[in-house]
Amino acid sequence: MRYLSTRDKRTRFMPADAITMGLARDGGLFVPEVLSRLSTNSLKSMCDMTYQQRAVFIMTPFLEDFTASEIGSYTNKAYSPEKFDTPEIAPIRPIETNTFFLELWHGPTSAFKDMALQMLPHLLTASLKKKLEKKNVCILVATSGDTGKAALEGFRDVDRTRIMVFYPRDGVSEVQKLQMVTQEGRNVGVCAVEGNFDDAQNGVKAIFSDENFRDRLEGKGFFLSSANSINWGRLLPQIVYYVSAYCDLVKEGRIFLGETVHVCVPTGNFGNILAAYYAKKMGLPIGKLLCASNSNNVLTDFITTGTYNRNRQFHTTISPSMDILISSNLERLLFDLSGRDDELVAWYMQQLSETGCYSVNPTIKSKLDNLFWANYCDDEKTKLVIRAVYGKYNYLIDPHTAVAYDVLNHYRYKTGDYTPAIVASTASPYKFCDSVLSALGERTDASGLELILKLSELTGTTPPKPLLELGNKAVRFDMSVKKDEMLRVVEDMLK
Repeated sequence: MRYLSTRDKRTRFMPADAITMGLARDGGLFVPEVLSRLSTNSLKSMCDMTYQQRAVFIMTPFLEDFTASEIGSYTNKAYSPEKFDTPEIAPIRPIETNTFFLELWHGPTSAFKDMALQMLPHLLTASLKKKLEKKNVCILVATSGDTGKAALEGFRDVDRTRIMVFYPRDGVSEVQKLQMVTQEGRNVGVCAVEGNFDDAQNGVKAIFSDENFRDRLEGKGFFLSSANSINWGRLLPQIVYYVSAYCDLVKEGRIFLGETVHVCVPTGNFGNILAAYYAKKMGLPIGKLLCASNSNNVLTDFITTGTYNRNRQFHTTISPSMDILISSNLERLLFDLSGRDDELVAWYMQQLSETGCYSVNPTIKSKLDNLFWANYCDDEKTKLVIRAVYGKYNYLIDPHTAVAYDVLNHYRYKTGDYTPAIVASTASPYKFCDSVLSALGERTDASGLELILKLSELTGTTPPKPLLELGNKAVRFDMSVKKDEMLRVVEDMLK
């Protein structure tokens, strides 16, 4: 299977090329030439597989220059008992007969990004060998909180790699920040950016498009790549957990094979819900894709009206991983819904860059209406949802998951459609213990580590071990720069 750019479909790339490059030279995102199909018999056979076996089954057709044995080796390392605290890897937790939380936060950084970023380093380093690439790779990451730590942990001390993570200085939780600034490893760097996530993301994109910098990098024996979800090697492993969740529901007798389920995803950069869309296109019986936003509801407005407009107030919320106004992965969806019209997609992206706004044509809007439904939930309501779920079900959820659950309930109220639904639970509540405690009516005037212990004592739940261990780690990175200084930070790291 070959890959092509969303802005120029004439040239085909091998999987190893797409993974090592991360972003196409024309600024587009790599997409597979075709999607493999999941038959009913395939789904039935996967019901009796482990998570690792399901990952091999699903990913192998997309990785033509890797053998199934190689992919099996990578998945066993990525989803090992040493890294994940449950053998199911991504367990399903039912709270009602038709509502299932897909817990994606049992990995080493307690967030869903581990599901892909434990796999990507294996794919990337193997791709370098397959391409006979002699240069080392410099990985740049912009994060709204969770991607940064997951990428740092995934690439920690990986040979032939350097990784620099940029995060918005005042746009992550205290625990998220502490996870990043205490990161261990000889090849890692972390830097705060004055501004929001979009400032950090735009800064990284500007570095990628700087040809003079790329030339200087080559002189130092490096090339650029990305660990954000713009990299297909990040997105592909995310398809796996939706298929796995469906198979688990069938195996447990909660749905029958072939029964339709809806999927509700708290959404920022659009990668997580795009993976569900690809799973649906591959044949997984998904009905509606419910796109849940916080007060930065640019995606809600886009799906509702067909106009994407980032020219609006930016809100810093208690669900910071969704504090995004430029959803990069939406470009892949536009490419697909437009009938792979690369010229149209390039024009939309040009409009977004120049004016901050574009409107899709009626054909794309009609497809959006058939596939998606969207709404948003503000901070006040998010806290009410956290409190209500804990009070009714004795189950703790983080603010992002609460946003998704509220949007699912709103959809059901508006439509009367109570089809079984999977809610993507994207982070441990302990990563946002200040907001969760506040939602439960508790004081939060203490440090992040003290609040972790307080939440545990209050609820009788056990915090993830990696978060408890943060108290024993020293701060290594305390730099903060403006967006136009990010390039200098990268160059200094590579000296």
